[in-house]
Amino acid sequence: MAKERIQSIVVLGTGYVGLPLAIMLARSGYRVIGVDIKKEVVRAINNGVLHIDEDNLKRIFAERSVKKNLVAREKPCCADAFVIAVPTPLDKRKKICDMSCVISAVESITPFLRQGNLVIVESTVPPLTCREILKPLIEKRTRLRLGVDVHLAHCPERVLPGDIFHEIVNNDRIIGGHTPEAGERAKRIYGSFVKGSIYITDDVTAELCKLAENAYRDVNIALANEIALVAEGLRIPPKRVIELANKHPRVKILDPGIGVGGHCIPIDPWFIREVDPAHTSLILAARTVNENMPAIIASRIRQVVRDLDRPKIVALGMTYKPDTYDLRESPALEIVRILLDDGYDIRSYDPLVKGHEYESISAVAEGADCLAVLVAHKRIVDELVTHEAEIKSAMRHPIWYTPTLGENLAIPSKIKPVGRRSH
Repeated sequence: MAKERIQSIVVLGTGYVGLPLAIMLARSGYRVIGVDIKKEVVRAINNGVLHIDEDNLKRIFAERSVKKNLVAREKPCCADAFVIAVPTPLDKRKKICDMSCVISAVESITPFLRQGNLVIVESTVPPLTCREILKPLIEKRTRLRLGVDVHLAHCPERVLPGDIFHEIVNNDRIIGGHTPEAGERAKRIYGSFVKGSIYITDDVTAELCKLAENAYRDVNIALANEIALVAEGLRIPPKRVIELANKHPRVKILDPGIGVGGHCIPIDPWFIREVDPAHTSLILAARTVNENMPAIIASRIRQVVRDLDRPKIVALGMTYKPDTYDLRESPALEIVRILLDDGYDIRSYDPLVKGHEYESISAVAEGADCLAVLVAHKRIVDELVTHEAEIKSAMRHPIWYTPTLGENLAIPSKIKPVGRRSH
């Protein structure tokens, strides 16, 4: 079927994934309707206000073609293609995918589906979702035959908050068609703006592929964290151990950290385990290691202030990784929560997060006993280096706890954790 037959596209979900996609499709000439249940998001898009703070996206969002072709609504409407880009959070008690947003999104478009339409799922989902959940749902509610009357494909997102424009354009993409025709039709849509390679496969392979990518990263981070903990127990520098091990030509151990955050790595591995618990023992072990890291870091902070009466702790960096404003699944937030629950006086600051900003590190550290650098944004590191003496003199007890576990927390050698000492 020729590209011209798909002229209008509804994108359900206008967050980190859906809105950049809608913008790029509008720029490519498609008439795009962004659908979101949040009235304020719909209003912002229609008023030309981008709620994702990235300069390249803001520039494209302001282009004439995007303004002309993109509108937002609270409910879907008729179109040639529909893209599902809604969240699939983890049910933290059951450790399975919460499919409620995807199911609701698909149900909302079924009154508008007609022969020849294409449905694309960008949301990250467990394997067999398209075949065992969405296919029966669409066929039951529409009486249309999937693969004959309407088509379904899975194109898992590959974006990185902080650099979304580059990622959405230049990354290779995997498209899993429920049928070959569905894959080819989806490829033509993504080919309108993707400069990376586009690979077509079946829907189940695409579903597992996305999850495998993030499970790989999770397992390797867990290995780095375990090695760092063992090295720390042996009283040798973890980073030096990893640095020397990586001198081996076939070894590349990652940097350890305070835990794993973001919208993918802490969640996606559980979706693999959900469909096959018997063969995912390594994935489970990695998840256990990384989920325990915030509690371990919190215990380290308790240790360095254990001799002080009612210690005042200042935590710097709240996002899930350096130099981003993204708080999703942040281990730093979990560390602060644990210490608050334990009754500690701990205050959190982050120059990149609204509501957590500060005038200066010296100001927030005034009278504090411990400065815990949890996420080393460049701005934080630069200020620590430039104003080290001033910051320490402002503190009651100049304990600088900069966990040695990982690149996230790599402070220049000039700044090292100091032991407990008083004025």
